[in-house]
Parts: sequence; structure tokens; C-alpha cells
Amino acid sequence: LRTLVSDEREGYYEEFGTVADLAKAFHRPHVHDGNYSTFRRRRFGAPADDVPAERFVVFDQNHDQVGNRAFGDRLAEPARPLAAFCTLLAPFVPLLFMGEEYGENAPFQFFTDHIDKMIADATREGRRAEFASFTSFAAEEIPDPQDPQTFERSKLTRHADPDLSRLYARLLEARRRLPPGDPDAIDFDEQERWLRVRRGRFELIANFSSEPRRIGCAGTNVELVTHGETTITAGTVELKPMSGALIG
Repeated sequence: LRTLVSDEREGYYEEFGTVADLAKAFHRPHVHDGNYSTFRRRRFGAPADDVPAERFVVFDQNHDQVGNRAFGDRLAEPARPLAAFCTLLAPFVPLLFMGEEYGENAPFQFFTDHIDKMIADATREGRRAEFASFTSFAAEEIPDPQDPQTFERSKLTRHADPDLSRLYARLLEARRRLPPGDPDAIDFDEQERWLRVRRGRFELIANFSSEPRRIGCAGTNVELVTHGETTITAGTVELKPMSGALIG
């Protein structure tokens, strides 16, 4: 999901970024289920087909995907509504990370308070080495984990984005109406960059393209849309770039 909404492709992100990956994750949470990992250069993972969906926790931001990034930056604002749409309407248990539900913009940087100088130095060097394969971070200095300002920058500001807060509330309300369990059907178009997931009488339709898309749907009612308004015409719904709609 993160690579779809951000186009990040460096380091361990290099082997993700297709709509097919996300389609698989909606049905089988382990994208790596024993298949070949180009980043690890070996087969990786195991199937989890016999584990119920409600046993899995999913998120678009967490302490790892934010806190362990080079600069602790959060998901970019334009990507947040669609990421929330996919996370909160998935059949898994959603995790919300430190103010994402109101659009918190403060970074969550990697900070430490080691007393032992050897451990502190090793932590600094380890952070630099971790991001050596990310060319986008090569020109900038990774924040010092031991610097008190690294911790201070990570405190929540609680400056809310009212529109995003309302969207989260609506998504959580809509989630209660979706049937539990695995999706009934999933299809997608890799070239057009859209995904459609059917859960009972509802369809989750997401447009990951930078262009508007008109996508077929079986339902006749727009229950929710992440951006603006839309209508269903002749069995299709038009979605703005990087947006999603719940059809019933």
C-alpha cells in the first residue's frame, strides 16, 4: 500500500508497488508467502491461508514505517485519505499510529538515550548504515538519535486536519456495516492502476493513478468517497486521482 500511494522504490521497497501485490494482500495477507524476494535474493515467507482475517493487524503507518525511516517523516498529505480508505475498510484489524487519524504532521524520529558512549556511537553508525542503499537520503544527514532535539521534534503537535478527521470517522462508521471475513471477489487493472474489492453487497474501489478513472461497479449507491463527490453512471463510477469510493 505504501509503495502504491508514495511511489517509493528504494531499499526493501524495491520489490513492491504493483496493484497486484495489494490485491493479493487483501485476500492473503502475506505477499511473501514462499515466493522469491528480489531484495533478499531468496524465497521468503510462508502462506497464511488458514488464518482468519481478523487475526491480522494492518496499518499504513506505524513505529517502523515512520519511526525507523531516515527522517521519521509521515505519509505525505495527498496520500493519506486513500491509504486510510484501504486500511480501515480491509477485513483485518486496523492500527492507527500516533495522530494519523487527525493528520498529525510532526515526524516520529528514531531517538535514544544511551548512557554508554560505545552503544550510542554504534547506534548512530547503525542508522547511517541502514540507509546506505537509499540514494534519496545520501545527501542529507540522518538525525542523531542521541540529540535531545530529535526527541523534541517527535512530540505530537495535535494540529488537526478537520477534513481528514471527518473522513476517518466516516470510514470507521462504514467499517461496521461491512461483513466480516475474506473478500468475496477482487479484481484490478495494473495499467490503469485501480483495485476493486467486493465484500458482501459493498464494493471498495480505489484509484491509485494520477489521472481520473471511470471504473465499473455493480452497486447503485455511493456510500462514501474520499475526495469530493461522485456519481454512478451506466454502471461505472468516476474517481479522482488517488481516491477511493465505497459503493453499495
